[in-house]
Amino acid sequence: MNDILQAIASRRATKHFDSNHQITDADLTAILEATRHAPTAFNIQNYRFLVVRDAEQRRRIRAAAWDQPQVEECSALIVMCADIKAWEKDPARYWKDAPESVREGYVGMIHSYYEGREQVQRDEGFRSCGLAAYALMMAASAYGLQTCPMDGFDFDRVGEIINLPADHEIVMFVALGREASSPRPRGGLLPLDALVQYDSFS
Repeated sequence: MNDILQAIASRRATKHFDSNHQITDADLTAILEATRHAPTAFNIQNYRFLVVRDAEQRRRIRAAAWDQPQVEECSALIVMCADIKAWEKDPARYWKDAPESVREGYVGMIHSYYEGREQVQRDEGFRSCGLAAYALMMAASAYGLQTCPMDGFDFDRVGEIINLPADHEIVMFVALGREASSPRPRGGLLPLDALVQYDSFS
């Protein structure tokens, strides 16, 4: 438990990565394997992870990301995308290991909940990617790596660069690797009582 709490408390956005550090395929796969256990509504697993390691592709993305160096310096750049239409793509597969009656029940609920509700579909995709991004950052920490969640980029241009499918949306980047320098001092946390209310807002 202490390791988890320490990872949460010590996580910072790394701005400068060691560009010489290479993550092994095995470690990256293990991190992504852990990430895919992040929760999703109705188990529709509507997050998609585009791993960008090609140098030229990274250069193009950096140009669309305010020239932020971590795009190129990190060991792996993950573009977190939401498959907005995941709910209608053979939804029985999300419950393939459940008894048939349970599987059929969930397929019906999935259609009833999402069909014709485009804003809900998009909102769910973004929530799922947010949860997965944090899982990714914690999993990277378990492998001794640092991360940087990012949204400072031209979403449309990056979509063109990565050939984003029409029914997907880019939510954010997560850059991961080994930090080259310590982050700046933490800006400060609001006191807990400024964030927490009980039962209703006063």
